[in-house]
Amino acid sequence: MRTDLVAYEALWEGAAAVELPRDVVRVAGPDAERYLQGQLSQDVAALAPGSWAWSLLLQPQGKLVALLRVVRTGADDFILDTDAGTGPDVVARLLRFKLRTKADISQLAWRVVAVRGRAAAEEGGEVVLGEVLRVPFQWPGSGLAGYDLLGEHPVVPAGVTQVDVADYEVARVEAGFPRHGAELDERTIPAEAGLVEISVSFTKGCYTGQELVARLDARGSNVARNLRGFRLSGPASAGSRLVALAHQGDEDAGPEAGAAPARDAGRLTSVALSPDLGWVALGYASRAVKVGDLLEVMPPPGSGPSREEGPSHESGASPGAWAPPGAGAPPGAGARPDGGRTTAGVAPLPLRQR
Repeated sequence: MRTDLVAYEALWEGAAAVELPRDVVRVAGPDAERYLQGQLSQDVAALAPGSWAWSLLLQPQGKLVALLRVVRTGADDFILDTDAGTGPDVVARLLRFKLRTKADISQLAWRVVAVRGRAAAEEGGEVVLGEVLRVPFQWPGSGLAGYDLLGEHPVVPAGVTQVDVADYEVARVEAGFPRHGAELDERTIPAEAGLVEISVSFTKGCYTGQELVARLDARGSNVARNLRGFRLSGPASAGSRLVALAHQGDEDAGPEAGAAPARDAGRLTSVALSPDLGWVALGYASRAVKVGDLLEVMPPPGSGPSREEGPSHESGASPGAWAPPGAGAPPGAGARPDGGRTTAGVAPLPLRQR
């Protein structure tokens, strides 16, 4: 029987396949390019048929509707894919401003098979058009790469290791790849989640929601919170609060500083148990929190597992699959100096460095 460690190694170094919950939307017609150019943050007009890019679809106020992958499949034909549950919002938002526009917008009953790993990335580096669309996948800065098969009946390629979504979630968290329903929702400002550099063109014309993105970029993307990676000393659950002592980072703090009250510093959005790194997480932390800081993890009010329990399935981990290794952890991430409470060491993204 395949072990979780085998799945993990295949996702990073070999070739692993998993059917991911994704929504797929098609925009097609003589005005498709012109319309999407005014609605998406990416320079859609610069995409040649058979090419792709990450893009954002925004609310008029500049907050997020969806992080999308845009594939140009023809002169007047585009495929957009995003996390499951987000497709209806994408369709509704695109239809909202579709006036005197010759373009059809619809959600497709397509499935997505993701193939990840170093070997998969070497094989699937280009878009392949057909009844089943093959599209490269690469999240910047991480080694999480490969390709996706999109269509009504995509087939898992021969010779790859089949894994499940829980296995994939571990790699996703390590890569720092944000997901709708966890790191992303309708309240997200793109700069908070680190989405601007990869998905926004600053040389194209205007698009809906541009003002907030441009204003924050001009100010150095100085937002109140930022998506961060964390190395945990033990189990936690998505939704857990992060708190920091008021004196942390204060070099002039005296002996009495240990009694300083805790202050809210953020929350965890995804937690996973890695066979290489131990307990890891993604979450948002206030801009005062820096890489190397040590925070305390507090269970969500009125819920959350005990300190002996692992996170729920929704948090992206497989409880009890591995024992977290102690070696190689950042300072504070593998110890419990406060007598058993889980701590979170702030680490750079991606958590797993190439």
